[in-house]
Amino acid sequence: MTRRLLLLPLAAMTLLPGAGLAGERTTSLAPVPHFVEEAASAGIDHRYDGPWEYFVGGGVAVSDCNGDRRPDLFLAGGKGPAALYVNDSPTGGALVFRKADTGLGEKELARVTGAYPLDYDNDGLMDLAVLRVGENLLLRGLGACRFEVANRQVGLDGGNAWTTAFAATWEPGAAYPTLAFGNYVDRSQPGAPWGTCHDNMLHRPAPGLKPDYSQPERLSPGYCSLSMLFTDWNRSGEPALRISNDRQYYRGGEEQLWAVPPGRPAQAYRRADGWRKLTIWGMGIASIDLNVDGLPEYALTSMGDTKLQVLEQEGDDLVPVYADIAFDKGVTAHRPYTGEDLRPSTGWHSEFQDVNNDTLWDLYIAKGNVESMPDFAAFDPDNLLLGQWDGKFVETGDAAGIALARRGRGAGLADLNADGLLDLVVVNRGEPASLFRNVGKGDAATPRPLGNWLAIELVQPGKPNRNAVGAKVSVRVGTRSIERDVLVGGGHASGQLGFLHIGLGVSERAQVRVRWPDGEWSHSYRVFANNHVVIERGAEAAKLWFPE
Repeated sequence: MTRRLLLLPLAAMTLLPGAGLAGERTTSLAPVPHFVEEAASAGIDHRYDGPWEYFVGGGVAVSDCNGDRRPDLFLAGGKGPAALYVNDSPTGGALVFRKADTGLGEKELARVTGAYPLDYDNDGLMDLAVLRVGENLLLRGLGACRFEVANRQVGLDGGNAWTTAFAATWEPGAAYPTLAFGNYVDRSQPGAPWGTCHDNMLHRPAPGLKPDYSQPERLSPGYCSLSMLFTDWNRSGEPALRISNDRQYYRGGEEQLWAVPPGRPAQAYRRADGWRKLTIWGMGIASIDLNVDGLPEYALTSMGDTKLQVLEQEGDDLVPVYADIAFDKGVTAHRPYTGEDLRPSTGWHSEFQDVNNDTLWDLYIAKGNVESMPDFAAFDPDNLLLGQWDGKFVETGDAAGIALARRGRGAGLADLNADGLLDLVVVNRGEPASLFRNVGKGDAATPRPLGNWLAIELVQPGKPNRNAVGAKVSVRVGTRSIERDVLVGGGHASGQLGFLHIGLGVSERAQVRVRWPDGEWSHSYRVFANNHVVIERGAEAAKLWFPE
């Protein structure tokens, strides 16, 4: 049985959601949320800027660093210092943040391109993997949003490359995570930047009582990575490493998928394995199981178009052969959807979330010209593609209020004020970071909810991989199933860890099951809508968290 979906005839092109020019788009039948920009009033004053090394990157790590379960923000600064903003937002109210002292010096906060949260040492305190132009850092969380550099403690060689991508996973039986760092142009080589991509690095922990990353593995060749993600693409229980690469600089390169078998060196998939060559300006990866068949789809951002890949399954033998269904689904996002600039778009961070709580996945894409590339749009607003009940997507960025004239890079969607609506933070190149509060069907003065929702946090107390990275959450709503994986990686230089947000539509309750990272399924938890739920492995019942 094949999973390829047929493309619509050319005559239907201008009727496809998001496929036509401004004025030719289909109207969304799904409710459109309203976003209000509040960065300045919330206390966030931050820019990502710098010379050509900082044309790419510009990420944000979204996670709780002080134990109050509200997402805090660590923003890359480029040539300026990175900054940590602690979340003081009142429940359901306007967003409020304060700049915090991380305990780090100017040297450690300089030259940062992106960051991803993870609890690498399983102590219940959030740590950060920080990507830089120069030595990458593993920051150990000390509590109260303070950190220390842990490279020497764990034997991590942060290198001296230009790093723009990251992913992490816990391999079977491992006490500590495997870390992958994706590198960009090798500036030290003659002829740089053309054809001079750095190799990527895989850091697998040595067996022992303490994390030990002193024996890294080189993933060669590297093709100028801008995003990477550990993904169980065939549900074998053995995640592979998907890497999206920028063809602007590599020669003879392509997108990559690396097998990472336990106890053996990583190996790139080849033509003999079914892998087909794809060359794009690969900038961001987002993954979700759109049709709940156990096999994830991938949104790959690029310059001029976005790919939406679905595995072509023939019988029971799975090989990594993908079809692009972006045109059919209306998510090519190939040019600005509003304004007079009709040149091609430039896509960066991509992320699947349910921003209107209707049980359908939506796709957000940060957009922005690399710098001043004349062949690409200068006014290139971010996309908010809302999922529709016919399986397609409709562009609503302008109606939602996020179509600003800024050059987006990294981003994150998270419920920052615990009201059940996903808010949006965007890091912009050379311009202030954006912070949008989702007010649903209302306005800034009177927010109004859209649909019901559920926020789920997973915990494996007393075990490695405390936050259950690699787990799958399955939510049953009536006759409909919604599934998502707990992942560290993807996006563009930006990651988040914390509550998983699930839209429930009109349903007032749901059944939740968890497939833990080792493959064991939990029993079914019956939960009620509009709650923050904490599921501890082995617990008979889920716990509720009530924001103050």
